[in-house]
Amino acid sequence: MAGLRWAAVAMPAALMAASCATPDELGPGRGPVIALINGAGGSAGAVQAEPRQGGYYLRIAASGMSPGEHGLHLHSVGRCDGPNFQSAGPHWNPANKQHGHLNPLGAHQGDLPNLTVSANGHGAINFLVSGEIADADGTALVIHAKPDDYRTDPSGNSGDRIACAVLRPEH
Repeated sequence: MAGLRWAAVAMPAALMAASCATPDELGPGRGPVIALINGAGGSAGAVQAEPRQGGYYLRIAASGMSPGEHGLHLHSVGRCDGPNFQSAGPHWNPANKQHGHLNPLGAHQGDLPNLTVSANGHGAINFLVSGEIADADGTALVIHAKPDDYRTDPSGNSGDRIACAVLRPEH
């Protein structure tokens, strides 16, 4: 499994605190912290990826979002050009499957669990993704405006792309 390097973006401790990240979610010794940006280019939180046997453990701490469930996906292109992040392309889908863990013809490799955001606009989630999460041109971790229904192809009716972070493979 190739190692991964997140785009080099330094985040001050105050910004990590603002995203409601705890040391168990994001912090030293867990890999570089990279910025999650909103469509205006401002901070929407932070992301970390830690290589594990057979996959990657992702830690996401988001802020400034509307309360409720938000679809979360890996997209096939390592670009996050605002305001709508269409540059990230479709979902990361190297096996050419349909969308969703509840779809009998799915799931994309980039189909991830929904992110729950509290009434204060903050949300955090940690989970393991099996297999590779990027190719030579990288991937983009994208947060969507609505929840993923885990079955509707191609994106689970998850709505607009509202935040993005770029993941690139090491050279």
